[in-house]
Amino acid sequence: MKITSELKVRTYECDSYGHVNNAVYVNYLEFGRMEFLNGIGFDYKGVVAAGYYLYISHIDIHYKASAFLGDRLFIDAEPVEMGAVKGTIHQVIRKEDGTVCAEADVTWASVNKEGRPCRLPKEYMVPGLSPSA
Repeated sequence: MKITSELKVRTYECDSYGHVNNAVYVNYLEFGRMEFLNGIGFDYKGVVAAGYYLYISHIDIHYKASAFLGDRLFIDAEPVEMGAVKGTIHQVIRKEDGTVCAEADVTWASVNKEGRPCRLPKEYMVPGLSPSA
């Protein structure tokens, strides 16, 4: 399942060259992933309250085109891999005209209170979290 979220580039996200700073795209990816989790009904607050966390373990990002102040951006997020304790979400950040600004594969892992890898309890697994759903 793919979920698309939208945002508008704000002044403080632009660097001295007048375009969105590369580091800001990581924030856009985070926003898109949280919107994805909300969109599939994943109880993120409940997971945290139960003592589990989703940590980002790897981001493979490719920058393709610049975004500028006021651009409307769309962040697509869809799972491409789901294992027992980790998964990968593919994300694309694009402009309104379809120009791709960045593309990334973000790998996450579930951990317990001690920060050790663990499976999420079944009650938190929802359709849409797995690419086969």
